[in-house]
Amino acid sequence: MSFDWLSLQPLAHAEFETRMTAITDWHAPTPDTEWDVSDLVRHVIDEQRWVPPLLDGRDRLEARRRLRPIGNDLVAEWRRHSRAATEAWATADLDRDVRVGGDVVTARDYLAEQVSDVAVHTWDLARATGSDESLPDALVEAAWSYFAPQRETLEATGLYGRAIELPDDPPLLHRLLALTGRDPR
Repeated sequence: MSFDWLSLQPLAHAEFETRMTAITDWHAPTPDTEWDVSDLVRHVIDEQRWVPPLLDGRDRLEARRRLRPIGNDLVAEWRRHSRAATEAWATADLDRDVRVGGDVVTARDYLAEQVSDVAVHTWDLARATGSDESLPDALVEAAWSYFAPQRETLEATGLYGRAIELPDDPPLLHRLLALTGRDPR
């Protein structure tokens, strides 16, 4: 199945921002036990800061020189970097190679990774704030299509916990979360 990642990107960002408006405790724990809510939001903002320079052909070292530190008003920082990332994606050549870390991937693959990451972190934020944990079906299906083929290597990246076993026939969102080391129960 093919996904329109360009239309899913602003949807993922809107879902994340909706959950961000529910934050009342920036130090509440999240499903990622190493982060509190503030750390989680900073991580997602940080990932968006890289999008414009990387799509512009810079590598991470070149991009790092141009990036300002994230300020203390995380809502304003999110909105600024989300908007800049969305604008960069809208004009990107998705077949162009992008240097991310030590890898070179197509912009299309980078976009799929970014959308999928924001989707999973949206659930993290929802769980941490007690807000709506549901996500649009199209976003869940797309994120599943990105993560499922990596089943054997996700934990080894160090970015995701060990996959969690769930009872028979859970909803796709629960399978996605369990695959990325989150317990949706």
